[in-house]
Amino acid sequence: MIKVAKFGGSSLADAAQFEKVKDIIHADVQRAVVVVSAPGKRFGDDNKITDLLYLCYAHLKYGVSYEGVFSMIEERFNQIKEGCGLSTDLDAEFAFIRSKMSKNMSIDYLVSRGEYLTAKLLADYLGFVFVDATEWVRFGYDGKLDADKSEENLAALAVGKGGMVLPGFYGALPDGSVRVMSRGGSDITGSLAAAAIDAGVYENWTDVSGILMADPRIVEDPKPIAHITYSELRELAYMGANVLHEETIFPVRHKDIPINIRNTNAPNDPGTLIKRDFEKETREERKRFITGISGRKDFSIITLRKSHLTAETGIIRSALAIFEKYSVPIEHIPSGIDSFSLVVSSEKIKPCIYDIIGEIKQCCEPDSINVTENIALIATVGRKMAFIPGVSGKVFGALGANDINIRMIAQGPDEINIIVGVENQDFENTIRVLYDSFIIGGAEK
Repeated sequence: MIKVAKFGGSSLADAAQFEKVKDIIHADVQRAVVVVSAPGKRFGDDNKITDLLYLCYAHLKYGVSYEGVFSMIEERFNQIKEGCGLSTDLDAEFAFIRSKMSKNMSIDYLVSRGEYLTAKLLADYLGFVFVDATEWVRFGYDGKLDADKSEENLAALAVGKGGMVLPGFYGALPDGSVRVMSRGGSDITGSLAAAAIDAGVYENWTDVSGILMADPRIVEDPKPIAHITYSELRELAYMGANVLHEETIFPVRHKDIPINIRNTNAPNDPGTLIKRDFEKETREERKRFITGISGRKDFSIITLRKSHLTAETGIIRSALAIFEKYSVPIEHIPSGIDSFSLVVSSEKIKPCIYDIIGEIKQCCEPDSINVTENIALIATVGRKMAFIPGVSGKVFGALGANDINIRMIAQGPDEINIIVGVENQDFENTIRVLYDSFIIGGAEK
């Protein structure tokens, strides 16, 4: 069985972290494919390499000297090289990058150099083959990732290669130019690699021992999640859990390749295992029907009221078409007999809210339109909730007992989540109440 091991920026921040990564890889010969992010922060006030590269580009664009920032990048990589005793010719690499530094250079090329140089150094350190992401990760002319072609390319490249180190976060457009993914995209690269080589497991190494049941910035010392399904992870990630890029699961899900979230600084911790489903559960999981709680702030609810709404065909479709026109995605659509609501990101609707309301009034002729702002959405997620009666009542009862006013309720058709909308000011307290009620307080036993 081959394992793909992806290491995040915190796992590769300096030479000491590189040594930890080397020990992890050499501890298991099945870890034959390694995917890397650019070096992250070494301490609280430090800079991520990718952030410095974006700053370099901003300096180029506005005609400001980039030398000070670029020298910081050079120093970081040279410290890693010297600390690990490597022979990689960084001087030549930096000279080539400098030769392309101009106001018109590709931002994608520049910011991708963090992953590129990290992979070069780690391949040297491990004695593995370096395979550039432009050799196999493909984007179409529309800028969208071509997962099938990418997997096909790596499957062919991997034949006879042995150990490989792959930079994450970027690939190539049809003309060969570099195209980057959204931040955190190295997670997707690792998932593509795992699918391409039919890996037995995709290990995602970071600085936490798995996914936690709630945000540790809100809940003190939340419990880790031992097992979570792809569907549950998708719900938690979309609603704010940040351990994995939310698109990571798609390449591996159709092949049912497990994802294992591990801690580079505590490599013996089992972490969180993510699969399609689980036949066996721990004793604690058997007693618990909630897997995790996550949420996000700053949503707006646009509510349309019209008498005999159910008799009018196409009114919801007409309203949705207006939001589509302005490229504002809809999060949820709660509805009643004479009303329906559209829940959207406040940030995305802010520039065009008056235009949208004006067009809705003209097209749909509602009796009234009401806009409610400063709403937070919190998802309570659990694969077993569909089979246990009274879960919704317990959620609403716990919030009511703590004087938290629920402004919106939604539940997906697969019944693995219950989403409530509350005031932004109640966001943290809502998460704490749900966690204390269902995880600590024993309300789910």
